[in-house]
Amino acid sequence: MKLLHEKIRKDGKVFAGNILKVDSFLNHQIDVKFMEALGEEIARRFSSCGVTKVLTVEASGIALAFPVAQKIGCDMVFAKKSQTKNLGSSVYSTPVESFTHGCVYDIRVAKEYLNEDDVVLIVDDFLANGNAVRGLLDIVKKAGAKPAGVAIAIEKGFQDGGKRLREDGVRLESMAIVESMDATTGEIVFAD
Repeated sequence: MKLLHEKIRKDGKVFAGNILKVDSFLNHQIDVKFMEALGEEIARRFSSCGVTKVLTVEASGIALAFPVAQKIGCDMVFAKKSQTKNLGSSVYSTPVESFTHGCVYDIRVAKEYLNEDDVVLIVDDFLANGNAVRGLLDIVKKAGAKPAGVAIAIEKGFQDGGKRLREDGVRLESMAIVESMDATTGEIVFAD
């Protein structure tokens, strides 16, 4: 998606350790109009899949998942990273290792919000090693729901998460795939 490539080149910052900082528009401060355009494109790509729920992980995925669900006309559910008193004990849960945070945590979705009648589109801001997406796919499977596919704002193509998901037959639509980036020069190269 050319619009996203331009936005990343203009506002993104590359740091050592394969970190692409896009928090000025995607996952800290939210460019609402831009996020609406991303959501519309994702909804267009999955319009024929019969999506009944959009699923993401808190917190960074919510800003993108919301306009996708709004454009599709369905509810959005987000997996919580911590057990809260009001979540209850009837949940689907799975462990996820975070590339960004360097830790493992359990993600949880209340069973009342996903079931075997749902067709679920997974949406997230980044895809690196694919652990969050695999965790969400596991929750969809535990709920007996059908996965429609996965939509990602930015995929790090030089890490193997996207490659492994595609090899496993998962429909993966990434709005931008970063092939390489250089923390010294700030250069970012995108896949065609």
